[in-house]
Amino acid sequence: HVQLVESGGGSVQAGGSLTLSCTPSAGYTLSRFCLAWFRQAPGKQREAVAAFAPGDGVTNYADSVKGRFTIAQDASKNTLNLQMNSLKPEDTAMYFCAADRRPGGPCYTTSLIPNHYEYWGQGTQVTVS
Repeated sequence: HVQLVESGGGSVQAGGSLTLSCTPSAGYTLSRFCLAWFRQAPGKQREAVAAFAPGDGVTNYADSVKGRFTIAQDASKNTLNLQMNSLKPEDTAMYFCAADRRPGGPCYTTSLIPNHYEYWGQGTQVTVS
């Protein structure tokens, strides 16, 4: 099955920006999956950040990140990116890429429910101070 690897995390001051990327293992094309980013802070439940449907390019965001974060697929690089601007200390968390395969065709859904995703990366840490 596909393996996902996140990159791009780090430490940044409040108001700064970071771009996270998610890359699948060789032989897999992200366009064939429903895609999303989630995050989990210490002592808290995993929460949705944003979702992307490669079938039609529709996006869906958690209220907490609307207007600040942008989820997008880079088809040429076969990556899923999360551009994070105007970062706040409360954005500090481990960020996870998630994917769910849709047999028979592209994905047209943008679920923010963790249980709807079968494949997960190991996460990349984002710290905002």
